[in-house]
Amino acid sequence: MPRLNMVEGLNLALDQAMAQDDRVLVMGEDVARTGGVFRVTAGLLDKYGEERVIDTPLSEAGIVGAAIGMALYGLLPVVEIQFDTFVYPAFEQIVVHAARYAWRTRGEVPASIVIRIPFGGGVRAPELHSDSPEALFVHVPGLKVVCPTTPALARDLLLAAISHPDPVIFMEPKRIYRTGRDEVPEKAPLLLPEADGEATQLLSRARVARPGEDLVMFSYGSTVVSCCEAAQKLQDERGVSARVVDLVSLYPLDVESITGAASECGRAIVVHEAPRTAGLGAEVSSLIHERVMLDLEAPVGRVTGFDVPFPQFANEDDYIPSIDRIAAGAVKVLDF
Repeated sequence: MPRLNMVEGLNLALDQAMAQDDRVLVMGEDVARTGGVFRVTAGLLDKYGEERVIDTPLSEAGIVGAAIGMALYGLLPVVEIQFDTFVYPAFEQIVVHAARYAWRTRGEVPASIVIRIPFGGGVRAPELHSDSPEALFVHVPGLKVVCPTTPALARDLLLAAISHPDPVIFMEPKRIYRTGRDEVPEKAPLLLPEADGEATQLLSRARVARPGEDLVMFSYGSTVVSCCEAAQKLQDERGVSARVVDLVSLYPLDVESITGAASECGRAIVVHEAPRTAGLGAEVSSLIHERVMLDLEAPVGRVTGFDVPFPQFANEDDYIPSIDRIAAGAVKVLDF
């Protein structure tokens, strides 16, 4: 099996989806001739032509609006938003239109689109290129929101998102685009469009990134990697066995996996890069306290970004939850 990084895994998913179903198309700023800022769509223009790999104007509302229209006529557009903060002009199209078409039409005309959003910091980008807006979309009924953390999962999850009839917000943690490689089977696990049932399951499940029994860390995106390293630090320094659960599906949350892990370990923290107030960690914490509070040995802790705009280069590392900050949050819960 080839060993791919996340960018290559995403590119493979798009290639396989476009080869299997000629309704699939890719559109966004610079996705065709330059292969995208992060090169996720590299080579697709040569294979599938400019009618299916489309360079768009710099208008996110127009890009998403056009994609919704295409979806209503039966196409399967995959939109690339160049950077996280650029999605804000398209917010109205996503939450007012894409998220509601299935409801408006009693399921007869869903807006089957995928919106890929590279998100988060850690790549020394300028202002307005490093936000974590996932909580805004998690709050919207009608959307699915997912986030891969490994190259193999990125390939499988993107194929599942394209296969699914509902609009999917596909959050891509740019900090780990090229930091590791996975063995990725060349054969696609899903066949379009018959894979809806399997796609629904994949788009709603968490996974255990590291086993453990004394404490569980819930996270997603690039902070899953940091949690695993913090768990190793706790093992080495305190003999603590810390489990790491990668949420993967941010909406809907895998409630059974979350509450089950919290109940088994008795102590839990939630880690994410987004600001703390009303972040996804608050929802995960609330779920645990509502459903398995009597199994807990301590309140659920949170280690997050701060309630400020994402900082410039010099302070970027101070904003993103570090291994030491995650470990300190875990110790606080362990010593409660």
